Amino acid sequence: MTTPAHPGAPAWSSLTGRRILDLSRLLPGPYATSMLADLGADVIKVESPYTGDPLRIAPDLFDALNRNKRSVTLDLRDEDGRNTFLDLVRTADAVVESFRPGVLDGMGLGFAALHEANPRLVLCSLSGYGQSGPYARKPGHELNFLGLSGFFTVPGRLDGEITRPGVRIGDMAGAMHAALALTAALGNDTEGQHIDVSLSESITAWCSLFALPLRDIPDPLEAGLVQGDNDTFSTADGRRLSLATFEDKFWHRFRTELSDEFPELDTDAYDRRADRTTARQTVSDLLGGVFRARDHAWWQQRLDALNAPWAPVLTTAGELLADPHTTARQLFSTPADPTACPQARFPVTFGAGLETFRAPAPALGEHTEELLARLTPRPAGPVENPPASPTR
Repeated sequence: MTTPAHPGAPAWSSLTGRRILDLSRLLPGPYATSMLADLGADVIKVESPYTGDPLRIAPDLFDALNRNKRSVTLDLRDEDGRNTFLDLVRTADAVVESFRPGVLDGMGLGFAALHEANPRLVLCSLSGYGQSGPYARKPGHELNFLGLSGFFTVPGRLDGEITRPGVRIGDMAGAMHAALALTAALGNDTEGQHIDVSLSESITAWCSLFALPLRDIPDPLEAGLVQGDNDTFSTADGRRLSLATFEDKFWHRFRTELSDEFPELDTDAYDRRADRTTARQTVSDLLGGVFRARDHAWWQQRLDALNAPWAPVLTTAGELLADPHTTARQLFSTPADPTACPQARFPVTFGAGLETFRAPAPALGEHTEELLARLTPRPAGPVENPPASPTR
């Protein structure tokens, strides 16, 4: 347990004062540790002095994933660098890493070495396929994990086509499981352990909830997941909105209140959920024609008056930032520099309060001198097993 790294860390949080050394790079590991840092953990980003985290080439994303952290630079290929890292391990509660299985062991910094330096330490390893199994040492990225997850077995459109989402959910699912697992493990102050997070397994666990019930259904479209009244539609002015009249009460109100303007809605043929699902293409065509008849502003007024389950489909970042609900709840920061990219706060509101934006992402090695100056002299004896170069 350490003192909070930044003023304003929440005193009520069980993570405040927990020191986490973050060896991970790119998206999954840094996203996991960013959540812990937002909630008060003292996250120290350990980077190569030569290149740092490769994500530094994308500063907007890097800054959002690494706020409230500190940065030290160490060359873990060098014996002095490895010894200094072990000195830091003795002050820490956890280490997060995202190398391929075996790489950390090859540097002489595997769980056995870390546990010897600090028996209380939790090591969290994020890898594509986990630390064991036939895929363990395969290279991989988010699309590979998504392809194996069952995601592409679950249709989301009436034509049955399944396309890759732009948001990297295959990485982010694993990051969230890693953050949850670390939070649980850090509740034990007496015994360390090695947490094995497979990014592929994490997204598969999400997708399996929908994929496995389809196992005996020849046509997944017949499972009822795709519905004609649970979709997005274009309005007369080319904008889009989403409608989700899943419950019968919403559909009945929608079609009865609008039947004067749209006589084609004046039918009880689809008043039951099962009937709307069976006739999904007919219902979709019906609604498509109705929505194309008026502009978005007209629909906004009418659907709000009906208390219908609808929302505008935002297609630009500017629309997202201007949305009145996100604005009212102050979801996004307002940077002092108008050219800087806004960031989303930690997306949970705590009654005890949480200040998300306490410190910006650190410069490479910004805190090296400060943190290393506080280390106590290390025990005698070098780290054994000189390593090869780290590999993701």
